[in-house]
Amino acid sequence: MDDVELMRRAMALAAAVRSTTAPNPWVGCLVVPAGSHGSGETGEAGEAAGPVFEGATAPPGGPHAEVAALAAAGDAARGSTLYVTLEPCAHQGRTPPCTEAIIGAGVARVVIGIEDPDPLVAGRGIATLRQAGIDVTVGVAADEVAEQLAPYLKHRTTGQPWVVLKLAASLDGRTAAPDGTSRWITGEAARRDVHLLRASSDAVLVGAGTVRTDDPELTVRLDDGLDHAQPLRVVLGRAPADARVQPALELSGDLDGVLAELGRRGVIQLLVEGGATVAREFHCAGLVDRYVLYLAPAFFGGDDGRPLFAGPGAGTIDDVWRGRLVSVERLGEDLRVEVAA
Repeated sequence: MDDVELMRRAMALAAAVRSTTAPNPWVGCLVVPAGSHGSGETGEAGEAAGPVFEGATAPPGGPHAEVAALAAAGDAARGSTLYVTLEPCAHQGRTPPCTEAIIGAGVARVVIGIEDPDPLVAGRGIATLRQAGIDVTVGVAADEVAEQLAPYLKHRTTGQPWVVLKLAASLDGRTAAPDGTSRWITGEAARRDVHLLRASSDAVLVGAGTVRTDDPELTVRLDDGLDHAQPLRVVLGRAPADARVQPALELSGDLDGVLAELGRRGVIQLLVEGGATVAREFHCAGLVDRYVLYLAPAFFGGDDGRPLFAGPGAGTIDDVWRGRLVSVERLGEDLRVEVAA
């Protein structure tokens, strides 16, 4: 395997722990012993010619990806090449600096996906490793790693969470019948994916009107054996004391202020689940980073059903908002469409 392939393998490890590391970034790491990889040397079918040791970020308080991979490698780490998606930390947090562990293990080369913009790191990890005589390469598969860590990067550079707006509708763009009934537009596979989306989010936000109308619980309910932390439940406005969403954080005021407050609370990714008024407010304010739309093969067949957004839209075709299509995936009978701002 070459550097890019090994970095992608580290990214796969990071993806597997995406929903369990908050508020830490989800990071993957490989330790390739000397002689197992070398300068492009590979074994059968393009695999590394010897053992490769893996690690990923543990839940808060546990080891970072580098420490986990080095522990798995043991003495084989001496003279090895270490691949990690994000720059190793060089400061004392809940755990000791990862740079200290890398230097102590005798690693010869470190390959890093991207630099960490966190002010506590921001190049210090790279500098520390180089000062210790370690060969450091930065920027391998950088665009792909940056895409994977986009919520973390936004939080660390702006102080605000990455905002995902979740929408579910029929093919004619309706979310509910005129009488308000809407369960269930989409099927079981799409609903399970929503729980995965909640599991990868630090907070879930709805408007008080949605709480009064639908009384959602907004919890992660996945039977996958993983210990998913429940997201912070956030209501714009006041929720009834006996609502199922309680206990919830109730916020009001301008949305920038709401996002700033959530950022201060360590929310890296915010999932906005509705309703139509709140969805439009976030959309029209340009505060959505990703739209995730679940489309069911159904038609309400008229213009009196509830729309995705409540309120006036673009007045002319020149004002229509256009994003970038990221992916289209079939989930059971439904489609999952992801759009980037």
